[in-house]
Amino acid sequence: MEAKRSLSLLLALVMILSAVCVTSMSSCGKKGTPGEKTITVKVTDKEGKETSYTIRTDEEFLRGALEQEKLIEGHVDGTMFYVDKVLGVAADWNTDHAYWAFYKGGEYLNTGVAETAIKDGDSYEITYTKG
Repeated sequence: MEAKRSLSLLLALVMILSAVCVTSMSSCGKKGTPGEKTITVKVTDKEGKETSYTIRTDEEFLRGALEQEKLIEGHVDGTMFYVDKVLGVAADWNTDHAYWAFYKGGEYLNTGVAETAIKDGDSYEITYTKG
């Protein structure tokens, strides 16, 4: 009898916890809700044309959000990720001293896109630049 009562209490507890998890919409051990952050990205191409993108993501870093939307392509060299193309357009320093400059809220990023943590509401700019 005692075993049945313990089992019944255990099942009741599991049901209550499940209901709390669903009702509160908490992660309950999951990573989070996809698209829990919204960021904006403005790309200025080599002709000066600006295009804005709104990205909903659960990525932790800017690289992941930009790759999610297929805005950038790049390569890893050692431990660094280098952006080769933005929207399919290459900027080649060795050819014409061009590069893609990354900004957050108008300020030049001092970290690479793979190391730049994002949070909801952030605003970024990517600009084709000739040195």
